[in-house]
Amino acid sequence: MTAAQQNVSIIGIGDDGLDAVPESARQLILTADLLVGSERTLALVPEATGKRLPVGSDLDQVVEQINAAGKVKTAVVVSGDPLFYGLARFLCERLGQDRCEIVPHVSSMQLAFARVKQSWDEAYLTNLAQHPVETVVERIRTAEKVGLFTTEQCGPAEVAQAMADQRIDYFTIYVCENLGARNERVTRGSVAEIAGQSFQPLNVMVLVRDIAAPDRPREPLVRSLFGNPDEVFVQSTPKHGLLTPAEVRAMALAQMALDSRSIVWDIGAGCGSVSVEAAQLAPGGKVYAIEQDADDIALIKENAERFGVKNVTPVLGKAPEAWADLPGPDAVFLEGSGREVVRIAELAFERMNPSGRLVANLVSIQALNELREALTKQTSQVEVWMINVARGTDQLERLRFDALNPTFLIAAGK
Repeated sequence: MTAAQQNVSIIGIGDDGLDAVPESARQLILTADLLVGSERTLALVPEATGKRLPVGSDLDQVVEQINAAGKVKTAVVVSGDPLFYGLARFLCERLGQDRCEIVPHVSSMQLAFARVKQSWDEAYLTNLAQHPVETVVERIRTAEKVGLFTTEQCGPAEVAQAMADQRIDYFTIYVCENLGARNERVTRGSVAEIAGQSFQPLNVMVLVRDIAAPDRPREPLVRSLFGNPDEVFVQSTPKHGLLTPAEVRAMALAQMALDSRSIVWDIGAGCGSVSVEAAQLAPGGKVYAIEQDADDIALIKENAERFGVKNVTPVLGKAPEAWADLPGPDAVFLEGSGREVVRIAELAFERMNPSGRLVANLVSIQALNELREALTKQTSQVEVWMINVARGTDQLERLRFDALNPTFLIAAGK
């Protein structure tokens, strides 16, 4: 079908109606024989004289009526960008792409981020009409920025209260009401402040994480011996990679081949996620969490308490000096990059007990090559993996996969 044969125009407009649309879009609306849209959007174009077809909840019926109208000139009027939580995708699939043309307008989500002067290219965006607030709040927990379309049943106050109930209080919230209209208003507040206010039903929420605020860990529905979700651990600046991801942690612990009485060194333990799970796998053993950052020592202690393990001993200091008085390990875990991690691994391998296992998580292929060369001089039992993991997530009503940074795992037996 040629452009001349397209008879369904899906046109985005704002709350100012025809005043802010291009002349070409204006003419498509004014000359349409059939106008389709919600009662609210149709009310924004009183100048148009075509027959009006209000859109309700039954979208299949709308498609049937458009088809029944035949080849008459049809304008579907929607709010904002027709492809951003709009009707365009559904109508193009049902009516056929060749029959439709799309005329976008700035979406209310774009306007909201513009009003609060924040970029939105990496924000978590979702619509509470499609997802339960409990699920959305869990995604907010570890996000940096969030954009939410609310509903009349679950507005800003309800979202903020759900966040407060989960102790997710480290966001500044902006509620953008009636965007593009004369009575537009932007309200800024803390989670507690927004939870105590009321707002107009037409609003978009923008949430911006407070600078360097740590996550509030959630209580897991099911607690595992190893491979627990990242967000159940108390963390500091989790976006900087200080936590070994659950998928990598699970594989590393499997390769450490722990038994119930193993002695473990976790070198550069960070918040202690590997230490805690190693302690669960070796309840009669001992785990030494070696860390040079005093703040992280406090996190190790807190995470050990959260998981109820008593056999984790935080050791403040820098390797190798920090392990001078420790008993020889049956298993060693470390991670990092550069020559320093190779030197530490070599020294730890020397201290390791016979039949022990050393596992290292490395972020650079140069460090992998150097450590592999060093370990193969000590033992023939060296194995290497490249780990590429992507986690499924809901974004814009569709499943997408967010890739974790690729990493390398190397294991050596003594």
